[in-house]
Formats: sequence, structure tokens, C-alpha cells
Amino acid sequence: MPFLVVLDVDSTLIENEVIELLAEEAGSLELVADVTARAMNGEIDFAESLRLRVATLEGLPVSAFETVRGRVEVTKGVPELVAGLHAAGAKIGVVSGGFHEIVDPFAAKLDLDYCRANRLETRDGVLTGRVLGEVIHAEAKADAIAEWALDAGVPLRCTVAVGDGANDLRMMERAGLSIAFDAKAPVRQAADLVLDERDLSLVLGALGLGAD
Repeated sequence: MPFLVVLDVDSTLIENEVIELLAEEAGSLELVADVTARAMNGEIDFAESLRLRVATLEGLPVSAFETVRGRVEVTKGVPELVAGLHAAGAKIGVVSGGFHEIVDPFAAKLDLDYCRANRLETRDGVLTGRVLGEVIHAEAKADAIAEWALDAGVPLRCTVAVGDGANDLRMMERAGLSIAFDAKAPVRQAADLVLDERDLSLVLGALGLGAD
């Protein structure tokens, strides 16, 4: 039976929080970091927290995307995880409360099967401080894993959700197996499995596929 593995992006697929990297460029890091922490711990609604943080990016030139992409660090074990899953006939995707402008190049380079994230509105070469379309929040992440499972012909019982923050909980509830990856307390308590070592190739072992 094939698997579908869906990962969160910020602090899971990558070591960074992209909104904080963008905020550094915009000079609003302190405010954004505080809101991020509160959202990750489930203290405030994610969609509202995202709007608050993105608003601080107003006026940032789109050239900052390239700068930020250069600072992103992919988490240890990701290439091995992707290769191992594909060798087993499985699919892998990422769904993010972050941004397509940063995530897409990494999704393509890593040969991921699915990718969904927010889009930042720009006008005349600068960010407007707004998100385009619907925010990718907890329910949207849960919808993504269900949609991708249907597309891949994978029963929901054979789906795996990997995340670290409160915004991942609905996706983890929907999946057949939920993995908390170096996660915040609410996620650790809700997950079927907890991985504390920051090496995503360990997910292969959890699926009985080995780590090589």
C-alpha cells in the first residue's frame, strides 16, 4: 500500500521561520517573532496572526525574496526522506502557512510531489502588507492532505502528517499517522509519534522503510 507524507515547512522541512527572515529585512523582527511564538503555541488564531505579521512587511521590495531564499536551510535528512519515499512508490508534499515565493524553488529542487502555501500581494515591486486569497490555516492544511491523498490514490489511513506547531494539529488529526517533529507541547501531546532529533530521514524508519 503506498504512503503519502505531508510536512509542515517552517521549522520542519526547513530550519527557519520564513516570516521572521522577511521581517529581518523589513526591520520588524521583534514584533513578528512575538506574534509567531504566540501563534505556534495556540494562543492566538493563526490567520489573524499571519495578517498581523504580513502587515509589517509593507513596502519591502520583492528583491528581498532572493535574499531570504539564500538564507533558508533545509533540515537534515530531507533529501534522504524524499528519495526513500519515492523509491517505495510513495508521495510527499508540503503545506505551509509560509509563502510560495520562498517555498516553490525548494519544492522543485527537492522533487516534492505537492506544495501549497500562501501568496504575498505585491504592487510596483514592493509588498503591500497583505496576503492574496485564502490564508493557509489549520483547516486548509487538513484539506490539503485529504485532497492529495485522493489525487494519489492513497487511503487516509496511509497518510502521514509531520509538523511542529498548533497550526498542524488539524492536519495531524486527519492523517493516519501523526508525527511531532521537535514540536511544541500541544503537538507533542496530540501526536502518535514524537521525533526530537532534527533529522527527517528518521520518518522512513517510522514507516518501516529504513533510513537509507
